[in-house]
Amino acid sequence: MIGSLPLFHQIRGQSVLVLGDGPTAEPKKRLVVRAGGIVMHDMQQAVDEGVRLAFVAYEDAAACEAAAINLRCAGLLVNVVDQPDLCDFTTPSILDRDPVLIAVGTGGASAGLAKHVRLRLERMLPESLGALAKALFAARPGLRARFPDAADRRRGLDEALCEGGALDALDAESHNRVDDWLAGTERGQGSETVEFTLTSADPEDLTLRQARALGEADAVCAIGPAPPAIMARARADAVRINCDAANCAHAISNGEQQPHCPIAEQRFAEDSAEGPGAGRRLTVILRYQPK
Repeated sequence: MIGSLPLFHQIRGQSVLVLGDGPTAEPKKRLVVRAGGIVMHDMQQAVDEGVRLAFVAYEDAAACEAAAINLRCAGLLVNVVDQPDLCDFTTPSILDRDPVLIAVGTGGASAGLAKHVRLRLERMLPESLGALAKALFAARPGLRARFPDAADRRRGLDEALCEGGALDALDAESHNRVDDWLAGTERGQGSETVEFTLTSADPEDLTLRQARALGEADAVCAIGPAPPAIMARARADAVRINCDAANCAHAISNGEQQPHCPIAEQRFAEDSAEGPGAGRRLTVILRYQPK
């Protein structure tokens, strides 16, 4: 279980205390400046002015510990370079696709590992990812007009942003298609159901397709017991359906028919009766058969 809560702290125009000089302190100063903050060097001034964040990067370990204790008693959140036991927060390795920020952290266990994970992601994610975020932000009034219902809006965006969608998040040209997609009259592909059988309770053994389907599904139907770690990969707001394999209508009538979940279809029909549907309704039928 992780012991850190990932947060993005807004510091533009605000002072941040950085104590120390040399190769350990300079990266922290650059980090503050890059985020729009103002580097402050005087501890007492920082306390008097109510500064909230502090980096301690003295060469002497005892001086770092003393400063951390004093600052924490004064109400500041403290990061002590290379001493995770003295830290209230740690700094992740950051992939910047402004305004998209991806932070990779290890809770202070290994900054080198976080860096190399980030470098792999750098190669995968297009430079235009930030432009897509900005285009979607600018399109919010149009999105609300096309999809007045919040659930329909989410489904419409899910369909557009998924792999192969009109606004595929990893397609370098997607930001140029936002207006055309928004002006279109098509309403998606309707309902879709995928079915797969798992033999491992380890979510790391999921294929890319299975992990993506669970993350995008509007409903997950587990026929028989399903491992909690696998079900945790589903969206928090996805409908969860647990069926007894002996009594599941799908399991009984499956044969050569296309997979379907009558309960999920009923839920979707009820939603449509309350308002206009939009986008793809995806159901995952999951069987767990351990080896």
